[in-house]
Amino acid sequence: MIHQGTAYDLTGPEDAPVVALIHGLGLTRAVWQWLIPDLTKFRVLTYDLIGHGETAPPEGDPTLKDLSDQLADLLDHLQIERAAIVGFSLGGMVARRFAQDHRDRTTALVVLHSAHTRSEKQQSAILYRVDQARDHGPEATVELALQRWYTEEAQATRPDLMDLTRHWVLANKREVYVKLYRILAHGVEEIVAPSPPLTVPTLVLTGDEDTGNGPEMSMAIAEEIPRARLVILKGLRHMALAEAPQAVNRPVVDFLTEVLR
Repeated sequence: MIHQGTAYDLTGPEDAPVVALIHGLGLTRAVWQWLIPDLTKFRVLTYDLIGHGETAPPEGDPTLKDLSDQLADLLDHLQIERAAIVGFSLGGMVARRFAQDHRDRTTALVVLHSAHTRSEKQQSAILYRVDQARDHGPEATVELALQRWYTEEAQATRPDLMDLTRHWVLANKREVYVKLYRILAHGVEEIVAPSPPLTVPTLVLTGDEDTGNGPEMSMAIAEEIPRARLVILKGLRHMALAEAPQAVNRPVVDFLTEVLR
């Protein structure tokens, strides 16, 4: 289904608590295919971010707030007053911005493999990738991304997963992809140390081998949200939700089941 250019799917029991899933940069709502089968107790909303998948490209240069507003508009259209927000990577940034913008509409927050303040070296690295994307498109960054996102074992034994992820990334148009990449690079500071702090029940999760959004970032996110839970997955990288779905699904589903009673 499509609303105002946003492609989305809404499934599950109509009277169940709503869980909205927000994918990462260069991907689509299809990245949630491994989690959705374990969310049968919930009403699940997935959608493609601006400029991704089947959703229309942005007008001008979008901001992190524009991505937050996209979700708010979609919830309004669907007459959903409140939802738990689950965000992966860039989606985790959108989720935190939404939770800041719409505190009364956010029932729970799950932040998967997402960024906090970067070191100078980390920021230089992501800005270099933005420049590559600007000059050469997603094909310039995808192979190194696969190495960062998946363990060496998965890279060697899961060609199907590599091909699927590569397909998602390469489907992005260069002029649109770089605009969204800039949000990933520059949008973090507007969600760091929110004042007042977020008080919504929160789960923060990453892998101990996620070099771009690793344990120290997840710890920093969790420390800013009172009583937030922190899960660090051993031996997994950025795309743990695809490589080892149950390692991610179990803590996410257990958390949502507990707090959305």
